[in-house]
Amino acid sequence: MKHLLKLLDLTGEEILDILNLADQLKYETKHGIQHPALQGKCLGMIFEKSSTRTRVSFEVGINQLGGYAVVLGAEGSQIGRGEPVQDTARVLSRYVDGIMIRTFGQDEVEALAQYGSVPVINGL
Repeated sequence: MKHLLKLLDLTGEEILDILNLADQLKYETKHGIQHPALQGKCLGMIFEKSSTRTRVSFEVGINQLGGYAVVLGAEGSQIGRGEPVQDTARVLSRYVDGIMIRTFGQDEVEALAQYGSVPVINGL
């Protein structure tokens, strides 16, 4: 299981691979070629810090790859209001195949990765 918590965790080669794959997928999607790589997969998206661009890009991306997203806004998540991140990570890991979080602190991102059992993506 690989998380994407910060860019410094990736090698230069991995970053280039990701950018090349993104370029290829964008081109092929534009030309009607579908990629069901994430068919039936669910991405849980936690937004403690809202962002239109982040939400749209992740939702469109997961849909284009055959998956779907469940969005938890600040009002739908209890992380910032007393629920331990460990509990959130464990519970969400039972229901989703990956977690994207856009929050105010790196500590929450790292805790989700530590206590969850699915890949975590830092949405900042």
